[in-house]
Amino acid sequence: MLIVEEAKSSDIEDLVDLLILLFSQEAEFVPERDLQRAGLRSIIEDASIGTIFVLKEKGVIIGMVSLLWSVSTALGGKVAFLEDMIVRPEYRWQKKGTVLIEYAIAYAKKHACKRITLLTDNDNFAAHHFYKHFGFRNSSMLPMRLILNNASCES
Repeated sequence: MLIVEEAKSSDIEDLVDLLILLFSQEAEFVPERDLQRAGLRSIIEDASIGTIFVLKEKGVIIGMVSLLWSVSTALGGKVAFLEDMIVRPEYRWQKKGTVLIEYAIAYAKKHACKRITLLTDNDNFAAHHFYKHFGFRNSSMLPMRLILNNASCES
């Protein structure tokens, strides 16, 4: 049985393991356990930053996704950034990620979010297909980054 729930402090080490997997496959990030641990703790301890959801099967965390909050002046209200969506490789292609993303979308709607934005690697076609299935569309906006004092990001 699959369960989605909000992450707790006691989940951090399992979530760090998931983020190491995720950042190992992303072009722009280098995994660093201490940084991932600090980021997770910040979100879990302050609900005004966002919410991390864990996907559990038989009590074991097999996936996660984060919704981070902001306000859009264009839309006049709360919006979310979907980050850190990952399901352990051995559980992929079994519709388990679908359970997790549908939960996150429903949660955002319930909390009056007007938009969810996410980023994927340009060449991650499987992720593009996955997110489009739930109504996400390409944006004409180009993401740009300015890295400030963070050795863990390559560009």
